[in-house]
Amino acid sequence: MSDPSPALRVVLKTRVVVIGAGQAGLSSAYHLKQMGLMPGRDFIVLDQAPAPGGAWQYRWPSLTLSTVNRVHDLPGLSFAELGGGDDSVQAAVAVPRYFAAYEERFGLNVLRPAAVSVVCDRGARLRVESDRGVSSAEGLINATGTWEKPFIPDYPGKDLFTGRQLHTRDYRNAAEFAGQHVLVVGGGISAIQLLDEISQVTQTSWVTRTPPRFRDGPFDADAGRAAVALVEERVRQGLPPGSVVSVTGLPVTPAIEAARARGVLNRQPMFDEITPTGVRWADGKTLDVDVILWCTGFRSALDHLAPLQLREPSGGIVMSGRLATQVERDKRIHLVGYGPSASTIGANRAGSAAAKELMAFLDSGSG
Repeated sequence: MSDPSPALRVVLKTRVVVIGAGQAGLSSAYHLKQMGLMPGRDFIVLDQAPAPGGAWQYRWPSLTLSTVNRVHDLPGLSFAELGGGDDSVQAAVAVPRYFAAYEERFGLNVLRPAAVSVVCDRGARLRVESDRGVSSAEGLINATGTWEKPFIPDYPGKDLFTGRQLHTRDYRNAAEFAGQHVLVVGGGISAIQLLDEISQVTQTSWVTRTPPRFRDGPFDADAGRAAVALVEERVRQGLPPGSVVSVTGLPVTPAIEAARARGVLNRQPMFDEITPTGVRWADGKTLDVDVILWCTGFRSALDHLAPLQLREPSGGIVMSGRLATQVERDKRIHLVGYGPSASTIGANRAGSAAAKELMAFLDSGSG
């Protein structure tokens, strides 16, 4: 249900509000409908993006289906069924096309663009305020992901740098850096991918806070379950979720092997300060660069939930439930795409668990 008119104001009383229509949000909406809830009446899906596709629609053009880790199927409709197997297609084109078809196939009636500004506790119900109106709900499934919260660490001298600074989410293509020295900061998969691309057209350097850990063996189902268990343990204790790479390690792909052979993966330790022309380490060594590319990850986009006071002093949120999607402080609220469900396959499973557990809680009269 896309209507670009900013004048439209929607005031709805419903059972569940789903915030976000990426992988986790669409999975949650699908399972709510499978349980007999009617989209647009019993539950609504609010999405701040102007079109279907979640964060995928903003990915850099060189990220194709051949270079992305994997596009996992949403429940009930496979990616391949829609002809999604052409590896040369940009992920920013193919995945949004898949999501749009999915929304239409199951009649999920996503309301967009609808940016949620705040969620407040109103006793027996939750008040959800967006730029499209106000909704009153018994329960909430939050699936806002991380794309809107890029993280750049605060280093001394950051504001003095006279070159260009940008984050992963700002990256478009390597050609724009031709003839410049680019410093890539970060040890995640995106950092490696962009380092590889940029190093093929210009000079690069690479720094990480901790030594990168490459994974030579296959990342099989057992390894995946072990990785998810470690992240789940953290959020059940109320600790902030750790990075996925810190648990899984970096896969050694043919591209990484080629970059290693070219001498690109010459990692240096993290610098101590930024100078007007580059960076400096504690031992006095300096490096002049033209661009600092911060591949330093994202944080969960949960600012709109601040009035609910869900966080612990540690900064994390204590999670419970079968797949750690339920907020322990307020069981009417589920976070999907958070912690152990941050991966695309994890988001699918979390959407199912969140929908079933939330409705069981609300129908029990506990909500």
